[in-house]
Amino acid sequence: MKTLRICGSLVFLFLFAALTNSATLTVERGSDFQAVINFASSGDTILLSAKVYDAAPIAFTDSLCGNCLDPRTEVAASYGFIIKNKSLVIIGTDRQKTILLTKGGYGVYFVNSSNSIIRNLTITGGRRDADGNATDAAIVVRNSRVLIEEVDIRDNDNRHADSTVVVGIGGVFGREGADITIRNCNITNNGWDGVALYRGATALVTDCVIKDGRGAGIGVTWDASCSAFRNDISGFWKGIGAFGTSWVVARNNSVHDNLGWGIIATGQSYMDIANNIVHHNGNCGVAPWSNESRGRIVNNVITENGWRKEWVCPCVGVWNNGDWAKWQFANNLVWNNKEGEYENIFDQADLNGNLNTDPKFLPESNFKYLPDSPLWNSGDTAIYNPDGTHSHIGIYGGPQAAKQPQ
Repeated sequence: MKTLRICGSLVFLFLFAALTNSATLTVERGSDFQAVINFASSGDTILLSAKVYDAAPIAFTDSLCGNCLDPRTEVAASYGFIIKNKSLVIIGTDRQKTILLTKGGYGVYFVNSSNSIIRNLTITGGRRDADGNATDAAIVVRNSRVLIEEVDIRDNDNRHADSTVVVGIGGVFGREGADITIRNCNITNNGWDGVALYRGATALVTDCVIKDGRGAGIGVTWDASCSAFRNDISGFWKGIGAFGTSWVVARNNSVHDNLGWGIIATGQSYMDIANNIVHHNGNCGVAPWSNESRGRIVNNVITENGWRKEWVCPCVGVWNNGDWAKWQFANNLVWNNKEGEYENIFDQADLNGNLNTDPKFLPESNFKYLPDSPLWNSGDTAIYNPDGTHSHIGIYGGPQAAKQPQ
């Protein structure tokens, strides 16, 4: 693989293109990043130095609406950087100092990109579009497969001056045809959902910190699907939500200190809620919220929810606002929630392996278990830990669990 350095001029690119079908393009000071993207061929790698790359945002008309009743609704939007009809690998040399300052609604916009990667950099500085239907986010993925790895998505918190535009700018949004892997990212202090998936989008979200936004930490709607493993989600209106006809697998996540509910399933969605810690959310912890939603709730710790005035649900551990017969509820520890452990269902303690006792977390430890915690090896007997032992309850149990740090 040959390497080309681009230092303020694109002349050498054209000479290099005659020599090879693929390239590693190193973008240094004075270079136009979007021009390099435009010139690069599918399969090329672009290396970004430790500097700020300012976008020159472009207004455009989005022919489809990601979250409208009629998807053919046209939307006035903008993008900062666009990767279209090609697959690129974009890598920063310094996660904190390689900065894409997008200045647009769709910050980095992947369209018809079959196999792209973006890694080891920061994306910030988005500007909210005036059209409330625009699915503004730091990264927007449409009809593309994209790996987003070790990226800091932060401070995309601009609000439009028109107060009727309630929505802000999210972290990562998947649109129609998106296939996204989000791994080891920090998605913090943005103005809307951390991760949102709309029509036909699918995502694997693992080992991320998703913190301090509005909307939902992870929101999955229409017919989208998501697997979310080992994420830390806090500081949103809502933690993890399944809406519409979506399908969500949420395992080994810490969902805590959100304003409303922790984990919710509504519409006709299916949700597998297993081995999570749902702690100290403003109202309820876990909520089946429609008669059509269904799934299982097993091996979870649901504690100390209900610290603020009732808003979206009662201040309890588990609020059943649906058809309880459509849910498996077993081997959960539900304890010390403000207005009780359960609402609209009978007490589940001592039934199907459910517990009502102190989980015994190590103080100030981010949910580490004490040696005598009742969570050890008390989970569903059909679920196993990575070492083949009987599953623990909570984030250190089940097949997707990480080992508790020392």
